[in-house]
Amino acid sequence: MMTMKKSMCLIAIAACLLMVGCSSVPFRMGPVPGKEYQVVGKGKANAGGFMLFQFIPIMHNDKIQRAYDAAVRQGGGDALINPVITENWFWAYIGNGYRTTIEGDVVRYKK
Repeated sequence: MMTMKKSMCLIAIAACLLMVGCSSVPFRMGPVPGKEYQVVGKGKANAGGFMLFQFIPIMHNDKIQRAYDAAVRQGGGDALINPVITENWFWAYIGNGYRTTIEGDVVRYKK
């Protein structure tokens, strides 16, 4: 039989894993305030992720950042303004898949 101390330790480890597994870092969308820029074109990109068993994120937490970065790279600029973000999802027996699309005007900072 498991002792109370071991049970509490396992609960604490499980709680830590849950909190770490569902975290992501914030990111800034749009131009840096105070910098002058010019619009150089349009950008559109998407990125996906999956929630395995509705519990385990696989490339899920940073999908918006990845789509944003790809849209900026596609337009050959430094940032994106006037973003339009859409998300589609699908259901599978083992979880849900998500596809985020970001499009907008790509800007390049003036030197």
